[in-house]
Amino acid sequence: MKAKKTGRGGAGSRRRALEAMSPAPFSPYRVFSREDWARLRADTPMTLEPSELEQLSGVIEELSVDEVEQIFLPMSRLLNLYVAAAQKLYSVSSEFLGRKDTKVPFIIGVAGSVAVGKSTTARVLKALLARWPDHPRVDLMTTDGFLFPNAELERRGMMEKKGFPDSFDTDRLLRFLGDVKSGVENVSAPVYSHFHYDVLPGQTVTIEHPDILIIEGLNILQPAEMPKDGGTIPFVSDFVDFSIYIDADPKVIEHWYLTRFMRLRNTAFRDPGAYFHKYATMAPEKVRRMALGLWREINLKNLRENILPTRRRAQLILQKGESHRVEEVLLRKL
Repeated sequence: MKAKKTGRGGAGSRRRALEAMSPAPFSPYRVFSREDWARLRADTPMTLEPSELEQLSGVIEELSVDEVEQIFLPMSRLLNLYVAAAQKLYSVSSEFLGRKDTKVPFIIGVAGSVAVGKSTTARVLKALLARWPDHPRVDLMTTDGFLFPNAELERRGMMEKKGFPDSFDTDRLLRFLGDVKSGVENVSAPVYSHFHYDVLPGQTVTIEHPDILIIEGLNILQPAEMPKDGGTIPFVSDFVDFSIYIDADPKVIEHWYLTRFMRLRNTAFRDPGAYFHKYATMAPEKVRRMALGLWREINLKNLRENILPTRRRAQLILQKGESHRVEEVLLRKL
């Protein structure tokens, strides 16, 4: 299918840059324009009410009926087919091995930059997938809970690298995913608070053997260094059955980040208990300059060094334009 042409800096140029990264004369992805992707919805019903879209929207990302119908419903249909195939394969494997194991959750990973819309995407997918009859139990969690607490990051001198791969307790995350994939009934994960900008001590959330688990995070597609002796080192992505990367031009993401920060300054940051409360009383221009510094010195650096290089590992790439509208969809060839 031919991709729809877009203006400078849009999804078309992003996709061409993506293809140019490969030394091979072909792309590993099938590229769909928004219109072509929307046709793959087939007869998938719209199961979300307009009132639910408002609840699922992000701080600066307002979901529309068109976005759900044209982008998310085809995605929901595709993922439903993947889940059904995985369940069938697991059943066949268990029969071959003579085992009667419990079901294994299907794990969907949602990756991308800060402020690109990972959380909104994950929430919408959770709501849609839970309404398919074959997998009604869908859980959602973020990897933020596996960040080292601020006190530990400060001890290691890593507060300026919060969100970088080394700032996560990867061993704990891998143990969590291993338990989930092993069919453990109740698996606990730490809880992160964006309000407090820290892991909440002593608080956990329990994953209770879902049909599908959606995990969203900055570095879920990050590979580990391969051991020279050929030993086995698990990656987080080893536990992910289907991965989605949300993509946009870094300058556009910068605009989203600043817009979101300024909006939070006028809302959540006004609470004296908020970690960023000090910004609520500063002059807007000073806050904007400081937010821009946070973006460029931490989040943009992390995007360029660690997150963006993992984009080509995703099975599905959603390429967004300035309005948060998905303009193109790239699906890895089977």
